[in-house]
Amino acid sequence: MKRYSAFAIAREALRHHSGWQRAWRSPEPKSRYDVVIVGAGGHGLATAYYLGRRFGIKNVAVIEKGWLGGGNTGRNTTIIRSNYLQDPSAAIYEKSRSLYETLSQELNYNIMFSPRGVIMLAQTHHEVRGYQRTAHANALQGVTTEFISPRRVKELVPIINIDGPRYPVLGGLWQARGGTARHDAVAWGYARACSDMGMDIIQQCEVTGIRQTDGKVTGVSTTRGEIGCDKLGLVVAGHSGVLADMAGFRLPVESVALQALVSEPIKPCMDVVVMANTVHGYMSQSDKGEMVIGGGADGYNNYTQRGSFHHIEETVRALIETFPMISRLKMLRQWGGIVDMTGDRSPILSRTPLDGCFINCGWGTGGFKAIPGSGYGMAELMAKGYSPLTDAFGLERFREGRFIDESVAAGVAH
Repeated sequence: MKRYSAFAIAREALRHHSGWQRAWRSPEPKSRYDVVIVGAGGHGLATAYYLGRRFGIKNVAVIEKGWLGGGNTGRNTTIIRSNYLQDPSAAIYEKSRSLYETLSQELNYNIMFSPRGVIMLAQTHHEVRGYQRTAHANALQGVTTEFISPRRVKELVPIINIDGPRYPVLGGLWQARGGTARHDAVAWGYARACSDMGMDIIQQCEVTGIRQTDGKVTGVSTTRGEIGCDKLGLVVAGHSGVLADMAGFRLPVESVALQALVSEPIKPCMDVVVMANTVHGYMSQSDKGEMVIGGGADGYNNYTQRGSFHHIEETVRALIETFPMISRLKMLRQWGGIVDMTGDRSPILSRTPLDGCFINCGWGTGGFKAIPGSGYGMAELMAKGYSPLTDAFGLERFREGRFIDESVAAGVAH
């Protein structure tokens, strides 16, 4: 793999950019691999990458029914934070945030990580107490956050209205080292590194069945033929229940659409990420000047990847009191992603009842921020059978009543 650098750009400019290589190969599937990962989104590619980098397992195929990064990885609002209350959540998200900081250098691919900071607004006295509690918990967990005053919020976000009649800003939980990254670049960077290690990334390859013998996985049936494997990882976000059904077990998840939208580009006016959980809206400004706006998941099960008018109305109406300037903006585009929600709004990274089959799902509305940490822990689980990062997120917790109820603790699952 040719390294990217300023010198490489200059060299290629002199020869009319004729020497660039493809970022990753597009091979035909082999008949057998040591590991098959289903799902070429961020989590699946990160799992494959750390299997090769940390454990030397490189006879790996990552198969995708559509195109690489075309699912939720390319359909989110790119927020990265780790200020969670529960210890298992804080551990995996902080691992992920710390990996994001150096990921561009590690992958030799610019993921455009921007540690611009994340503010979670406290707009009720209940939220004030909740975020102060989270700040204390984060201090014990080694996660750097602080509860800040309304005046400090206004300094960080000049366009905000802190004196709203219904939802005044009473403070905020501030994580200065949170931020955003370019979602496509994260998938492309991992894909390039996986391909360089000799792994096969196979697109337009839908799984139609999961083969097993005596309770152990032996491979998958796909639209491009039969593929054998010793271990199988299911990392398909909103379609996790469909794949689990093929493998012969059920998951405690439901699939719903999560919608977002961006405005027309405007001059820079906000250089942090703001989340307003009381009204259930959040906003940041992209490098292109668009205001990136998101809200809650749909209130009914569905598999749509399109936007809807009621989402625009509800989300923007909720944010206008806090950010009056957005009432004058025009919408540029809108989209939806399919998220899989567990009852406790925490993920599942686990062995399954089918021997040799592992599953990574249930990230709900917070999957993008977890990509590196999720892949790091999932790779360790698949290679060694155990990972401290994933231990609390096993399937058995639902049978045992050992929930990680982050939605109750944080008031929101994003």
